[in-house]
Amino acid sequence: MNELFYKGELKMNQSKTRQSSRWSIAAISKMGMVTALYVAVTVFLSVISFGAIQIRLSEGFNFLAIYNKRYILSVTLGVMIANLASPLGIVDVVIGGSATFLTLLCASFVAGKIAHPIWKIVATTLIFSCSMFTVAGELAFFYQLPFWSTWFVVGLGELISMSLGGALMHLVNKKIDLSI
Repeated sequence: MNELFYKGELKMNQSKTRQSSRWSIAAISKMGMVTALYVAVTVFLSVISFGAIQIRLSEGFNFLAIYNKRYILSVTLGVMIANLASPLGIVDVVIGGSATFLTLLCASFVAGKIAHPIWKIVATTLIFSCSMFTVAGELAFFYQLPFWSTWFVVGLGELISMSLGGALMHLVNKKIDLSI
């Protein structure tokens, strides 16, 4: 029989002790805060967060995934909730959420292979800027916008958002350890 012990430890069969969950309450709280902040920033700045010309400043939260992989889920959930406010609604929730999740996985993997923190930020910025083909595809399909020029403009907006966010996250990480 399993018994709960102090600080989330679980004693199993009186012989083994292990963490009862992968994430502590503090970790889950941080993840929830990141999700909420992503949604709040995106919706508050919705005028510039959606459309063919977009600078989604909340994209700066994407960098959290290179500091700790748990933020992949919280940023993805933030994107999905924020995209409910998109003119494309549930389509943007599914496509945007899926694209964000896959791009965060890719960026986290690539950044894990890079030692210098600035180059991690540069790589993540470029990966996300290139990934905007998903947004361009949505806009081309639903609004008959030209794909290539839309990809360029949306990618440029992402490059701006991610550059600002990357600089900010780099400065924040110097003061606060974002990996915990």
